[in-house]
Amino acid sequence: MRLEKKSPCKVNLLLNILGKRSDGFHALETVMQPVPLHDELTFEKLDRRIELSCSHPALPTNSKNLVYRAAEAFLNAAGIQSGVRIHLQKNIPMAAGLGGGSGNAATTFLGLNELFGQPLSYGKLSELSAGLGSDLPFFLQNRPARATGRGEVIQPVDVFPALQGVYIVLVHPGFGISTPWAYQQLAHFPEALNGKPGRAEKLVASLQSADLKTAALEFYNSLEAPALKKYPLLCLFQEFFRELGAPTLMSGSGSTTFAMVRGQAEAGAVLERFKARFGDQFWTAAVPLSS
Repeated sequence: MRLEKKSPCKVNLLLNILGKRSDGFHALETVMQPVPLHDELTFEKLDRRIELSCSHPALPTNSKNLVYRAAEAFLNAAGIQSGVRIHLQKNIPMAAGLGGGSGNAATTFLGLNELFGQPLSYGKLSELSAGLGSDLPFFLQNRPARATGRGEVIQPVDVFPALQGVYIVLVHPGFGISTPWAYQQLAHFPEALNGKPGRAEKLVASLQSADLKTAALEFYNSLEAPALKKYPLLCLFQEFFRELGAPTLMSGSGSTTFAMVRGQAEAGAVLERFKARFGDQFWTAAVPLSS
């Protein structure tokens, strides 16, 4: 049996760091929005071992890869003695703040659970996911969500009315930003490191009841402070989108910048103007956030 699964990505509409915890992690509140851009994973049963291949030569195919580690954790937790062959087709940029690697690992949990006849509950998959990374539990479901803790405590919410008919335009500058580096740099930005709680709840309420322009006033990312200082190109991207009246933000720890516009035609026009200004060497995409 061969099973194929799509592995989506996300953007953070808000990422509010609330300080450093005693365990070394950072407390935060975030609002995450699924984005229908996908990597692709295929799964097949093997007799014993885990065999991982990947279309991107820069990604390891051993236990340094989150997909491999997710497969290992799943097989151990389910008490399965047989193995699995997995192929990962990478389409989403890496180290981009889009959660591509986390989505790959969560999709591996879901795919293997299906392949082997659903031996693990959703609760157990959530527990395993949180053990591998803070973003992983979000990708076990397909709705927008508010997350707290270190990002692993997920509260799914209804599709946001303010995003109906909205296209998201994404730009990756060709370089990644290390998540550990971004968090370490917060020590130099006390205001960004010690945000006031409640912003996520306020943004969710605004997205559920207001138009995009009003709701976007609540967009915020603590990790922009170090990223925009080190990489002024990201500032130029945001200035360009703001000139067009499009709400814009960096997602996660970066380096992807996104903007939101109404409709497919407007998204196409924005991308054309972006390429006219900055050239066509950057990875770009424009997709609808809702049907």
